[in-house]
Amino acid sequence: MPTSPSEPEHRADLAVVGAGPAGLAAAVTAAELGLRVALLDAGELPGGQYYRHPAPGLGAARPEALHHGWAAFARREAALRAHVSAGRITYLPLHHVWTVVPGAGAGTEWNLHAVAGPEDTAASVRATAVLLATGAYERQLPFPGWTLPGVVGAGGAQAMLKAGLVLPGKRVVVAGSGPLLLAVAGSLSAAGATVPAVVEAGAYTAYAGHLPTLLRNPGKLAEAATFGGALARHHVRLLTRHAVTEAHGTDRVEAVTVTRLDRDWRPLPGTSRRIPCDALAVGHGLVPQLELATGLGCATRRSADGTVALDLDAEQRTSVPGVWSAGETGGIGGAQLALLEGELAARSIARTIAASLAHAPRGGQALRRLTRSRARLRAFADAMAAAHRPGGGWTGWLPDDALACRCEEVPAGRIREAVDELGARDARTVKLLTRAGMGWCQGRMCGPAVAALAGEEPAPDRRPFSCPVPLRHLAELPAADG
Repeated sequence: MPTSPSEPEHRADLAVVGAGPAGLAAAVTAAELGLRVALLDAGELPGGQYYRHPAPGLGAARPEALHHGWAAFARREAALRAHVSAGRITYLPLHHVWTVVPGAGAGTEWNLHAVAGPEDTAASVRATAVLLATGAYERQLPFPGWTLPGVVGAGGAQAMLKAGLVLPGKRVVVAGSGPLLLAVAGSLSAAGATVPAVVEAGAYTAYAGHLPTLLRNPGKLAEAATFGGALARHHVRLLTRHAVTEAHGTDRVEAVTVTRLDRDWRPLPGTSRRIPCDALAVGHGLVPQLELATGLGCATRRSADGTVALDLDAEQRTSVPGVWSAGETGGIGGAQLALLEGELAARSIARTIAASLAHAPRGGQALRRLTRSRARLRAFADAMAAAHRPGGGWTGWLPDDALACRCEEVPAGRIREAVDELGARDARTVKLLTRAGMGWCQGRMCGPAVAALAGEEPAPDRRPFSCPVPLRHLAELPAADG
């Protein structure tokens, strides 16, 4: 299905970055509305993290068994194939876009530069409009032992199962906060793992204050009931207001300490217990991936879960003219919302581009319907985010000798020293004094911890490149893009 480019540069009406639920829906919808689309994705197969599925060589008989809402993806994947065959979509997998810059001309044109394929070749796309659907990554809050083999992200455990058909262990504790934990525990249990407990730091009673929003989303309530039923069938214990505060083991995790938390997520003395396991899947929700957007200067907002998301209007426009965004970049909301926002953004883009050519397509009614549905689902996403927002007291389970930044091996005590004794008042100063956040992950793993220990909330991440780029690519850039 991937397009084999004969030229290093592609031209399109719309360039979509990311082939997850939002990007896939946007690309297919835009092609149906008559736009020439270039779809760039860092992955090898469409679907993103949510619809990650096994490579054909693994011979999975029923990949849909590991997914919720597979039919929605399958329809759009089939449409993608049809549009690629018809030449309406140029699909570019294994293309990691590292920057988006305005074109040199007077019009609203954009140049996207990517690192392509296993050989890291240079590729570029020129487009009239850009849709950023770059998704999200997991939020990790460190604790003693989190670097042990066998400790993986909750989403990482699910990715191992969906893409590789392997389990992280035979006895897996699932911990952290957020609705993803229920889905992960259900998937692991169905695949044959024993899940002794789901350890949720928040409390589901926090949803009680959002009852009208819940009632307007009966599908979400049914989904939660499905996950709850799966845990009951597999005899999985649910511990709310608890957290894994330490992982134990030598060559691999062998057990975890689980401790009850107060309302601000402070560990309560005398409430700890050990749970034997050979793997721990842990994650505290997701963080929108915004490097390309913030590099363009797109405005951001603080989400209800404390993360930074893009500030978008009712039709998914960013604050930068000619740039739209959809999916988790606007705040974590799940695949159903991402699919809807992708279609909404594509219709808005098609109408904008066609209006400039004096032949605007019909579709105002569809836009209004999608906008109403988006508002309803976004309200639920905000309620969900607020219910699972980490409390400020979680740093109480992080002793001074525990690593906060594992890339640079910076313990929490060194960060506290930078704040208490060296006068650091923000994460940037802490980074300069301790090297926390300067490693390979560039702060993705340790960013929330460093910010919390520095006494501030995570700030928008602004950087010129969104991924490592060979120097030869920079040397080959046209002068206008340099």
